[in-house]
Amino acid sequence: MTYQHVSFFSDYGTRDEFVGVVKSVIADIAPQVTVIDITHDIAPFDVRAGSLAIARAVPYVARGVVLAVVDPGVGTSRRAIAVEVAGGVFIGPDNGLLGAGVALAGGALRAVELTNTAFHLAAPGATFAGRDVFGPVAAHVCNGVPLDELGTEIDPAGVLPGLVPLPRHEGDQLHCEVTWIDHYGNCQLNVGADDVEAFGARVTITVGSENPSTQIVRSVPVVASFQDIGGGLGLVVDSYGMLALCLDRGSAAREVDAATGMGVVIERGENPGVVTSVSIGRPSA
Repeated sequence: MTYQHVSFFSDYGTRDEFVGVVKSVIADIAPQVTVIDITHDIAPFDVRAGSLAIARAVPYVARGVVLAVVDPGVGTSRRAIAVEVAGGVFIGPDNGLLGAGVALAGGALRAVELTNTAFHLAAPGATFAGRDVFGPVAAHVCNGVPLDELGTEIDPAGVLPGLVPLPRHEGDQLHCEVTWIDHYGNCQLNVGADDVEAFGARVTITVGSENPSTQIVRSVPVVASFQDIGGGLGLVVDSYGMLALCLDRGSAAREVDAATGMGVVIERGENPGVVTSVSIGRPSA
C-alpha cells in the first residue's frame, strides 16, 4: 500500500533548518509525496502538548502517514516505532506522543520497532532521528515498503499511551485544567459542554493556585460563539467540542495570566459580586 501524504508534527520550530531538512529527505526518497506541515511550534520537549495536538488534528488529517517528532529522549534506549491504523501509519518515538492519536484513529492494527537500518540514513550523530530515522521511514512507507520490513514486530498494547488529563468532581465543583492556549489566547480546558450542562448558562470559574490571594475568580457565561460572550470572559464551545475560556477579540490567557497545565475550578451559578472585566475602546495590538 502506498500513500501520498505525510502530516508532519514537531517541536522543531521554523527558525533552524530542521524541518526543511526532514522534508528534503522525504522528497529525495518519495518525490511524489506531499508533506503537510500541521505544526512545528509544539513547546520544546513537551510530549504531552504534542500528544494533544495530534489528538486534536487526527480526525482531519489526510489519509497517509502521521510523522510526529517531539523526542527529548533522542539517542537513548527509547524505541522508534511505526504503528499501523485503519487510515495509515503513525511514525515517531515511543514516549507517549503517538498514543492518543492512534486511539482516535481507531486503534493500532500492528506496530514495529524501527530496527532495520537499511531504511535509515547514515547518522553522524544520534540526536536528529527526524532526519535519520523517522523521515526516511515515512518516505519508504509512502513508497509501499511493508511494516514488517522496517523492523521487529512489537505488541501494540505495549506502546506508551498518551498523557491525557482528566477532570474530576469534588462536591459541587468541577476541577479541570488548561490543556492548550492557542495563538489568540483562547484557553482550551479538558472538559466538554456536557460536563457543565447541569451548571446552567452562567458559571463561576476560579483560575490559578490554591492561594486565594493569587486566584482569579470570574462569573462567566457558557456560550456558542465569541460574540455571544457580550464583553469580558466566557466559556465557548470551541471547534473541537471542548470548552475554552475566551475573551472576545482579546487574549483570555493574558487576562487571567493563564498557562498550560494551570488548574481551573468551575462551579454552578454566579458568584455574587464577581463579574467579568469589560474593556471599552480599541483593542490592544
